[in-house]
Amino acid sequence: MVQRVSTVAFEGIEARAVDVQVQIIPGLPNFLIVGLPDKAVSEARERVRAALVASGLALPARRIVVNLAPADLPKEGSHYDLPIALGLMAAIGALPSDALAGFTVLGELGLDGSIAPVAGVLPAAMGANGRDEGLICPAACGPEAAWASPDMEIIAASSLIQLANHFKGTQVLSRPQAAIRTEAPNLLDLRDIKGQESAKRALEIAAAGGHHLLMIGAPGAGKSMLAARLPSILPPLSPQELLDVSMIASVAGEIRDGALTSRRPFRAPHHSASMAALTGGGIRARPGEVSLAHNGVLFLDELPEFEPRVLDSLRQPLENGEVAVSRVNHRVTYPARFMMVAAMNPCRCGEAFAPGFSCKRGRIDRCTSDYQSRISGPLMDRIDLRIEVPAVTAADLILPPPAEGSAEVAARVAAARAIQAQRYAAAGLPSVRTNAEAPAAVLEEIAKPDAQGLALLRDAADRMRLSARGYHRVLRVARTLADLDGVASVGKLHLAEALSYRALADGVRSAA
Repeated sequence: MVQRVSTVAFEGIEARAVDVQVQIIPGLPNFLIVGLPDKAVSEARERVRAALVASGLALPARRIVVNLAPADLPKEGSHYDLPIALGLMAAIGALPSDALAGFTVLGELGLDGSIAPVAGVLPAAMGANGRDEGLICPAACGPEAAWASPDMEIIAASSLIQLANHFKGTQVLSRPQAAIRTEAPNLLDLRDIKGQESAKRALEIAAAGGHHLLMIGAPGAGKSMLAARLPSILPPLSPQELLDVSMIASVAGEIRDGALTSRRPFRAPHHSASMAALTGGGIRARPGEVSLAHNGVLFLDELPEFEPRVLDSLRQPLENGEVAVSRVNHRVTYPARFMMVAAMNPCRCGEAFAPGFSCKRGRIDRCTSDYQSRISGPLMDRIDLRIEVPAVTAADLILPPPAEGSAEVAARVAAARAIQAQRYAAAGLPSVRTNAEAPAAVLEEIAKPDAQGLALLRDAADRMRLSARGYHRVLRVARTLADLDGVASVGKLHLAEALSYRALADGVRSAA
């Protein structure tokens, strides 16, 4: 007789159903796992054997075959331990043969019979709910799984003995409750930054419309301080965004104690990060920093110090909002809709903008062009806002803190985002939430400038040699500026300000 248990295999954030088939037949004692298992799945034999012995059960001295179907789908990870163990327990009579019907099972076993947390419980729970199945998972992952549906049956146990007692009726495991992680209050506030009013304005525009931002300035000007305070003016995640972000974090194993967070991601990889670390990859095609920053912020400090190939790998995610990771045996796609905020010095020594500075490397324009040429033109073209952050003087530092802080700016950002959400929902695009995500065809209708603005835009497009992408990105920024002002139409002033953030790009590109 073949005992069947349902589990999952992960392809990106999608959980594909896997049928674990357990058969005990006469023959020499042996324990085989077939069905394209990786090293972690093959090692499950010893973990399962030791966990069953620790729970008071012994495997029969017969031939045991475990098949993971479909056989052509790669099986990776340690979450196959629990379904294999429960299938064996049902096969030897330690559990009722029909107890596991209608359940998806995943979990890692310890040698003492304990069930350890695993990655990917939330996508597995969402997939099980879509198939009208319940879920058996580690106790530490129960609060995470409870987010899939308030109606699905979830059994979260901490050991094999608990599961055996639950199915025998001697111990009832209560359904876990969905949990939100209690976050410490954000102590970073825009009020901490003195001066830099133009940079704060650009930060507000970027937050309101989801635009990409590049800050160029001397060392110590406050670029990193500004970027670190961007999350304090962003609105909290909506319920759908919360699930999208948590699915990626679950697959990456970054959810602690099963509790989700409503705070937007803020990822700041070091400039030595590899292409696989940034865009995703590795043997198991894990999500990278761009996917972990989905619906949040990706901060790239010292932008030219990243490898040029690594930076150019950001082109697709910046344009499409997703990243594809291809391997020999499979291809997975992760969502990657993020705000990129980058900071850089004007040259390697960082003093090119200082008055009266004479570079030891030769002409200043050559020094800056050598440094800035590490950023390709196509990548620069995808950045909506480019600003120069001047050095802060001592006169600025002795001034009292500014009256306006993150709370006031966040209120304006939330109001502008609410306008955008209503606009795109009325246009039949509920998945579009910000102007940065708007399709070009819709953008030309909602950001159509008046006669004066159209004349300005036409003249500027010729003088600045705007590409088609640059033209639409100017319209996006202008639409965001109009939303911040609470007006329905895009005016000449909005376009003039949007073009001013593009002018620095032309200077950087010509220098490069």
